[in-house]
Amino acid sequence: MNILRNLMLLFIMICGVESVCQNNNSINKNNKKMKLKINVSEKPETDFLPSKYTCDGRNISPPLVWTSAPENTVSFALICDDPDAPSGDWIHWVIFNIPANVSLLTENIEKKKIFGNGTKQGVNDFRKIGYDGPCPPGGTHRYFFKLFALDTILDLNSGASKNQLINAMKGHIIEHTQMIKKYSRK
Repeated sequence: MNILRNLMLLFIMICGVESVCQNNNSINKNNKKMKLKINVSEKPETDFLPSKYTCDGRNISPPLVWTSAPENTVSFALICDDPDAPSGDWIHWVIFNIPANVSLLTENIEKKKIFGNGTKQGVNDFRKIGYDGPCPPGGTHRYFFKLFALDTILDLNSGASKNQLINAMKGHIIEHTQMIKKYSRK
């Protein structure tokens, strides 16, 4: 099964993620169109997040792949949030200090504060470390997966909030891209 997943990731990267990232908007700090792209490697052609990555499924993090990072990238940060939540912006995932040589996050990233390669996870609005998937109380919600290419390793502790991450990234964002996936409960 791992071989099949890796072959699919390789196919996406060789064939060009651009063709499967139609809901992707890339900007840099100069508001110029850039190349950095992100997508879910499983069913990338759909606008909807597969249910196994939600509270109705296994509630595990989706496999994400990105391409065309700027040459001077030192690390990446990712935020996943739901702006349609009744209480306002609901944070599902904060992960940062992802090394520049990493271009994918595998499915089901462990819910721990720090990894051997220096990657750290923050706290989500469920008050937990790591990813917790969509669980909208009603209707269809949008989930923004925002990837940031940074020119530094952030001096930020694991367990940081989205706001702490955003403040730490100020002046260090080389490029930013986002992918929007939707979900509604069954």
